[in-house]
Parts: sequence; structure tokens; C-alpha cells
Amino acid sequence: MSTVAETQIKLTPEHDARPGASVRSRLQDLLPKIVLAPSFAATIVFVYGFILWTIYLSFTNSKTFPSYDITGPRAYQRLWRWTFESDPPSSWYTSITNMGIFGFLYIGICLALGLFLAILLDQKIRGEGVLRPIYLYPMALSFIVTGVAWKWFLDPGLGLEQTLHQWGWTSFHFDWIKNKDFVIYTVVIAGVWQASGFIMAMFLAGLRGIDGEIMKAAQIDGASTFQLYRRIVIPLLRPVFLSAFIVLAHLAIKSYDLVVALTSGGPGGSAWLPSNFMYEFTFKRNEMAVGSASAVIMLMTLTAIIVPYLYSELREKPR
Repeated sequence: MSTVAETQIKLTPEHDARPGASVRSRLQDLLPKIVLAPSFAATIVFVYGFILWTIYLSFTNSKTFPSYDITGPRAYQRLWRWTFESDPPSSWYTSITNMGIFGFLYIGICLALGLFLAILLDQKIRGEGVLRPIYLYPMALSFIVTGVAWKWFLDPGLGLEQTLHQWGWTSFHFDWIKNKDFVIYTVVIAGVWQASGFIMAMFLAGLRGIDGEIMKAAQIDGASTFQLYRRIVIPLLRPVFLSAFIVLAHLAIKSYDLVVALTSGGPGGSAWLPSNFMYEFTFKRNEMAVGSASAVIMLMTLTAIIVPYLYSELREKPR
């Protein structure tokens, strides 16, 4: 009996003493790490490494080329002074003012329009399968394509105004893209057109995830349609609102290519956003320290938006 038991123990996989099996097992364990190692190293170097490098440059006196002599927060002090130079406005003042206007309108309109379209499609209307990809299609385009298309459409000599003049409406004028006081609103129009369909898809997924029994119970209790959405549906969509806000804030802060393609910066730089200011001062005006400081401020702004969201999400997850 003991001999049979010993033989069975030797034949079990746990007691397989073949060296090849052990090596093969180690390679299988290491293979995912080996495959991910290059991308992980590239991310560390080219993302976080360059973030630290940019922060370092913002505390130097770098001009055309990087300088390794730390001179303190002079670049930030210059930006702080420019923040309050409104008569005449500095480029930085114009940039942050435009960021406030663009961010508020872009995020607010996209959220409202996306929610409205999602509620509309959630009514199981005929043609939903056609309307949904139509609304989503603009997000598949790059900001460059969107900017060029809307530039042609809004150009007084090519697009909407010229077409209406040819149809006989000669009194119609829409020259916002040439007007320094209104050019930033053309960026809002193009941005909302591109992003609202994607936000609609997020809200639609949230609406389709709401338990129908809750809705039926509220209707039985006599809740009107307005009360149903105000007191039940919209509160349940809070995580979707937060996610959409984060996405839109991220897109708004880094909207460099849309501004360049649509307005070329606007008359006298009147359509600049902080991203345009950063590029202009870093690569064209030979003020690398100032450009780096503006990039760090953009990063801090985005971090201030994202970190509270991540904290609330992690806190709400069950442990």
C-alpha cells in the first residue's frame, strides 16, 4: 500500500521535478511584464519625465534653449502681473479670459444639449439607429478637420453669409470669425458641434442603465414627467455628469489645434487660449521659461479638476 501511495504522489503535477516545466512556468509569469515593460518605460520617460522637466524649466531663465540655472519663480511672477493687465490686455490676460468664456459655454452647452438629445433618443423614437451615428460622427473627426470645415462655413466670403446673400438676404451679416470681440464664440460653436454627440452617448448609456421599475413606481405615485426627470433621473445620472464634465474640461484646456485651424489665433491673438499662449511663447517668442510656467499652470488646473472626482469615486466604491 505504501508503495502505491508513493507512486501516486510522484505522478501528481505538484511533484513534477522536470526542470523544463519550472522554466516554462517562470517564462509564462514573466511574459506579460516583459511585453508591458517598454511601454511602461516610455510612459515614465516621455510623459512623467517631461512633466518634471517642464516644471524644472519654469524655475529657470530659459529663452531659446533650456537653461540649467535656477532663478526662482520669476516666470510665474511675470504671469501673475500679466493676469491683471487688462488695459491694454496682455496675451496672458486674453488667454485666461477666453478660457473662462470658452470653458463655461463649451461645458455648459455640451452637457445641456447632450442630455436633451439623450432624453430624446431614449423615447424609442423611430430612426434612432440612424440619428445616433449622425450625432456621434463629429467626434470621429480631428479638431483640425472640424476647425477647417467651420472656418469655411463661417467665413463671410465663402460660407453662410455669402450663400444667404446669393439667395437674396443681403442684409444678413455674420462676421464673428473676423471680429476680435466675438471670435472666441465661433470656437465655442465648433467645439460644441463636435463634442455634444459624444456627451449624448454617455447620457444615453446612463439613461438605459436606470432600473425601469423605479420609473414605473414614480409614475404610479403620480409623478409628472418633469418631476420624474428632476427628482429621479437627473440625480441618478450624477456619475455620468461628473465623467462628462471631466472629459469636457480636459478637451477645453487642451484645445490648441481647434483654435489654430478655425481662427489662426484670431485678429491680434484675440482667440488665444492658454495652450496657444504656451506654444507661442515657448517656440516662437523664445520665452521657454514663461511657456513652461503656463504649461504647469494648465496642468495644475486640470489636476484640481480631476483629483476631487477621482477621490469621490474611490471613496464611494465598496471596500
